[in-house]
Amino acid sequence: MNAAPFLRFLGLLDLAGCVALGQVASTPVQANERSLTETGQVVVGGKSTPYSIRHLPVGSFPNLPAKIIDGLNRRGCTVPQTYEAHRPENVIHASLERPGSSDWAVLCSVDGTVSLLVFLGGEAANAEARPLVLASAPEKQRLQAYSGSAALGFNWGIDPASPEQIHQAQIGLANRPPKVDHDALADSVIDRATTYHFYARNAWTVLPMPQ
Repeated sequence: MNAAPFLRFLGLLDLAGCVALGQVASTPVQANERSLTETGQVVVGGKSTPYSIRHLPVGSFPNLPAKIIDGLNRRGCTVPQTYEAHRPENVIHASLERPGSSDWAVLCSVDGTVSLLVFLGGEAANAEARPLVLASAPEKQRLQAYSGSAALGFNWGIDPASPEQIHQAQIGLANRPPKVDHDALADSVIDRATTYHFYARNAWTVLPMPQ
């Protein structure tokens, strides 16, 4: 028997073994993600309707400061994802306190309740960081139907909004305010409405928008 074909055959067997091992190694991650997807039924218009909400562990957001990660894990937080999500979302980094500040906001889900948590400036480095709870709601109140699925999906999303984005969104106001000097927190119900939370003079306000 010619040795070269036989050696090539052994090489293919080794390669197949490596691929199989790679597939086995990825299984726990996939299983863990499945375990964080909540499914069930809710009554809508007198009819039982399925829903599905995918959550990610806090560790899916490695750019979060370590102290914030520790605090969120102590709370038991997972991060709910909207039905539109194609990458990890609902954790944001922006200048919410003032120009150039380094601030974070997170949607934290614990025991069926979602809270919008905000960590301003120094809180990120505080081992006992106690974020502001800007809004809170039962997860099941944040469900809506969407195209391509028989199940309802989670509809609450947060994003940073730059001064330029805010100013653009305010086109149409009778008395359009001057451009703000730092970011706002865009708090959205997908395909419906966005509320812009803005921090100034040690207080949060909601910026005026056209109706």
